[in-house]
Amino acid sequence: FPFSGNHYVKFYWGTEEILMPVYTTTKEAVAKHPNVSVFINFASFRSVYETSTEAMSYPSIKTLGIIAEGVPEQQTRELIKTAEAKGVGMVGPATVGGIKPGCLRIGNTGGMLDNIVMSRLYRPGSVAYVSKSGGMSNELNNIVCRNSDGVYEGVAIGGDRYPGSRFLDHFLRYQDSDAKMLLLLGEVGGCDEYDLIDAVKSGRITKPIVAWCVGT
Repeated sequence: FPFSGNHYVKFYWGTEEILMPVYTTTKEAVAKHPNVSVFINFASFRSVYETSTEAMSYPSIKTLGIIAEGVPEQQTRELIKTAEAKGVGMVGPATVGGIKPGCLRIGNTGGMLDNIVMSRLYRPGSVAYVSKSGGMSNELNNIVCRNSDGVYEGVAIGGDRYPGSRFLDHFLRYQDSDAKMLLLLGEVGGCDEYDLIDAVKSGRITKPIVAWCVGT
């Protein structure tokens, strides 16, 4: 496997084999693929701030996923401020990503291919969820597929103090989607769940919701 210079990596897309181009800089990748709108950052906490800031400087980038854990809170707050100013949707830090079955996957959510098949994440269902925990989001995929027609969309927002997006941000999207039911898995700490309750009371969200907050 080449670790330097531009090259191609082989992937499977359904029953086909494709070659994915790899570039040494974000600038070159964006220049050669101007329609790309999603930037998934697997860099460590040491460099994630600089690389994410650079990515958001390109107007075509509209969604940013930050996988790294341990990002300094001050840097996270600055990234959130930049994302809001530029109209970029941000997932993470400390996230496994998100998945829209039959469409795309951001990060590592859903696990390996055998788990994707077992949880029926290859085609859309009717349940949309948001989880703070990445590991538990994979368990949600399993639970949902065993008790319904499957996952419509799922996002793990990360468990850091300052997440790039909140429960309410995603549930408002789900309200205007084809999802039939909403599912929330929270953790002890914070008040984002109360904001969601207020949105239900005010009528901004009308779809049925199941919510569970775990932790001690």
